[in-house]
Amino acid sequence: MSATNKRQRDRSPAVYLVAALVAAIAGFVTVYLIFGPSDNGRVAESTAPAVGSGSQDEEGVKGPLVGLNKGAMAPLLVRPKPLDLPELSFAGPGGETKILADFKGKIVLLNIWASWCVPCREEMPQLDKLQAELGAKDFEVVAVNIDRGGADKPKNFLAETGATHLSLYTDPTGKLFSKLKAVGMPTTLLIDREGHEIGRLVGPANWDSPDALALIKAAIAAPA
Repeated sequence: MSATNKRQRDRSPAVYLVAALVAAIAGFVTVYLIFGPSDNGRVAESTAPAVGSGSQDEEGVKGPLVGLNKGAMAPLLVRPKPLDLPELSFAGPGGETKILADFKGKIVLLNIWASWCVPCREEMPQLDKLQAELGAKDFEVVAVNIDRGGADKPKNFLAETGATHLSLYTDPTGKLFSKLKAVGMPTTLLIDREGHEIGRLVGPANWDSPDALALIKAAIAAPA
């Protein structure tokens, strides 16, 4: 037996295991970069100059929300400048088609939720209180359910959580979630009066907190 063949025979299986793991990781990274949420790049770009302590001296950032993403609102990503959104549509309370332009002139808190989402159940009463306190001609919580199989399930969900001030908006197609490049449930967007995204929060939040109220009131009070 040659020395070369002996070395190959004596190689530990761990060597092959390590090589396999390295190849698998490299493959995962390649797939993620190709198919991963395209919002990743936008989030990184947007967060760089955005929030911090909220000082206007930070990269010259200004805006009504700067410095207000703190406390209960700390996870909120504040956009350095309003972000264009794709054309969005979903069903209204009566089954009619609604588009984002229907809410032009209002500050909109667009919340995407599902009845099987445990964090959604926890925050729905808070969203309902927010709508009860601030909902009017200048502001609306637009909570869009993405369950499939009809409206009975989301209706029951709202009733169970005591959400009596929220209108039932639905998108059983799931296209809204895809178009917004949402990466978690719930996902909530703060949208200005012209239909541009000015903030995004992935995951649940305490929307009935003083921090949330201050943030929404600042967005409402901002010049159109």
